[in-house]
Amino acid sequence: MSNSTEDLFGAASAADRGEQPASAGVVPLAVRMRPRSLEEVRGQTKVLRPGSPLRRLIEGSGGAAGPLSAILWGPPGTGKTTLAHLVATAADRRFVELSAVTAGVKDVRSVMESAVRERDLYSRQTVLFLDEIHRFTKAQQDALLPGVENRTVILVAATTENPSFSIISPLLSRSVLVTLESLSDEEIAELLAAALTDERGFGGAHTLAADATDHLVRVAGGDARRALTSLEAAAGVALDAQPPGRMTDDPVEVTLAHVEQAVAQAAVRYDRAGDQHYDVASALIKSMRGSDVDAALHYLARMLEAGEDPRFIARRIVISASEDVGMGDPTALQTAVAAMHAVAQIGMPEARIILAQAVVHNAMAPKSNAAYLGINEAIADVRAGRGGVVPAHLRGSGYAGAERLGHGKGYVYAHDEPDGVAAQQYLPDDLHDAVSYYRPTDRGFEERLRARWEWLSGRLGRTRTE
Repeated sequence: MSNSTEDLFGAASAADRGEQPASAGVVPLAVRMRPRSLEEVRGQTKVLRPGSPLRRLIEGSGGAAGPLSAILWGPPGTGKTTLAHLVATAADRRFVELSAVTAGVKDVRSVMESAVRERDLYSRQTVLFLDEIHRFTKAQQDALLPGVENRTVILVAATTENPSFSIISPLLSRSVLVTLESLSDEEIAELLAAALTDERGFGGAHTLAADATDHLVRVAGGDARRALTSLEAAAGVALDAQPPGRMTDDPVEVTLAHVEQAVAQAAVRYDRAGDQHYDVASALIKSMRGSDVDAALHYLARMLEAGEDPRFIARRIVISASEDVGMGDPTALQTAVAAMHAVAQIGMPEARIILAQAVVHNAMAPKSNAAYLGINEAIADVRAGRGGVVPAHLRGSGYAGAERLGHGKGYVYAHDEPDGVAAQQYLPDDLHDAVSYYRPTDRGFEERLRARWEWLSGRLGRTRTE
């Protein structure tokens, strides 16, 4: 928006009032579909609950001292501008909009002077909506303080950056901080459906295929503005694809192909609740197991682009690091576990980098499933009833009567032995010379373990079976 005095203080536009101007065709769909009341707002149920500071501000109640200013913090397309408009229109306040990208201290002071005139001459409050306030310098933010302190204006500031780091403390302390959340997939789908039928939108002139809806929801990523902008672009593609001289009033269907062309992003054939979810996840695991790093990254990309929960992917990588890499490279499990914790803390889109590192480590590492096979065989023996009583010298001896029962008698403390290995029986009698659950391979780190494994077998007096 221009920052000239005439534009700043002129009458509110039709879009500001929530009306559809005569030239609606050139007004973006996202602007035309801007909610005109709280009832039309989708999402943000927590911050708009009855009695909440933001709802009270919109409804015009703010206590004896008047309404507080508000800082709206959230991702793009979550309704920051919409809520600012509602703050102004719901209580018949005057609305002025500035962008911190282009505005300066002079513009802020002009708004303050005009707000005083509005208050003194017409008893009308001014709402100053300042978009991207995090781009204001400290000096520019300081210029807002007198007006906010004296409530000359109701400041509604929007930011996508953490206010604790981007906004000065005096301004934070004089405002209500409202944290907005991305819209859910269901809310985005509802918004798209409304845009198709609402007279401010397409008024029934278009329909949207189910798979096209799914793709629009996915590419929106919880951003309402992006969803509507993509729908508008796809509708344009659908119209252009109609045959010349089309003479029918039937709605034009927007297909998946139209959406893919409009947003320049192919739909990923992937159902998070169906077969493809498991098929692609299986392909990722098997590609890492097969040491094909490119295939593993491909399937990782497909899962991420389809909107798969990165925490689910991280858990699968952790399992693979132990099941398929194991002691072939023990550090793969460390990488995978670290990735799982980092993904939970960071989230997308940066989590893709962390997951990729863990996938590459798993795929490139020497493979061994010896530990995996070992525990499975041990469990199978236990379930089959094999394994007798625990040898007496290994039994607990730290309670009264244990010595009388012979528990712990003859036990050799390993740390007392010169080589740190106590040559005594550990397995029950029926398993001592019959099993070798862990059989190290000759790959990776396990190659070094194998020599020690063979030495330990002889030291413990056991006949290992491979």
